[in-house]
Amino acid sequence: MMSAARLLARRLPSAANRANAAGQLRSMGHAQSFHINTPDNTPETYFDFTEENYQYVNKVLSKYPANYKQSAIIPLLDLAQRQHGGWLPVAAMDKVASIVEAAPSRVYEVASFYTMFNRTKVGKYFIQLCGTTPCMICGSEDIKKTIEKHLGIKNGETTKDGMFTLLEVECLGACANAPMVQLNDDYYECLTPKTMVELLEACKEGKPPAMGKWGSLPMNGQVSCEGPLGKTSLWEVPEPPKVNVERFKDGAVDPASVKAHMSY
Repeated sequence: MMSAARLLARRLPSAANRANAAGQLRSMGHAQSFHINTPDNTPETYFDFTEENYQYVNKVLSKYPANYKQSAIIPLLDLAQRQHGGWLPVAAMDKVASIVEAAPSRVYEVASFYTMFNRTKVGKYFIQLCGTTPCMICGSEDIKKTIEKHLGIKNGETTKDGMFTLLEVECLGACANAPMVQLNDDYYECLTPKTMVELLEACKEGKPPAMGKWGSLPMNGQVSCEGPLGKTSLWEVPEPPKVNVERFKDGAVDPASVKAHMSY
């Protein structure tokens, strides 16, 4: 029986007809809602997890009862994307579908819904520039023009050397430190045209600035999202809730027993 991916590929335009397809079909969001075959992305393209990553696959699957393997779709897609250089070919989605014993269409709908998944190739450094209101009024347009001028690309394009991809996106939740970009997994905030160029040059050298204490890096020297007066509250680290360490002494939790305890 012909796979769902192959059927889909037969019905949709090839890369050669991409321009015509773009004129005739609307896509929602920043990516096409359908698959287009390219030389490095067809249902027949080979993909499999590495031996090391299969250890992580098994660890993820162990978190769920055997009849709830589909709960692992998102973390396994993320793993596949990281292994494949930051994007998901259709063959990787098919592999995840096989592992979780789901119809390929169930995996496709997840990958096409969440913007964290890239179904077309992106650069080594994927720059997502927030253009929503707080960032816009704080200068995101200047940041976009700086990136475009310095790299010689426009929004949605990748540099010829495959190093950078630029994409303007909606709110990334760092409004207090606008304007900002998400560079792969990391947030760089409080940007100016000068610090944006410094960030790009550091990436070219393979040495992006290290993250700050709170997992993001304001590029103006401040810490986290403290205001111009510096830290004014929360002087002491709150004491975390106490956890019975004996609960996890064996290093594993049986999902089936959790389900029973929750009366599912």
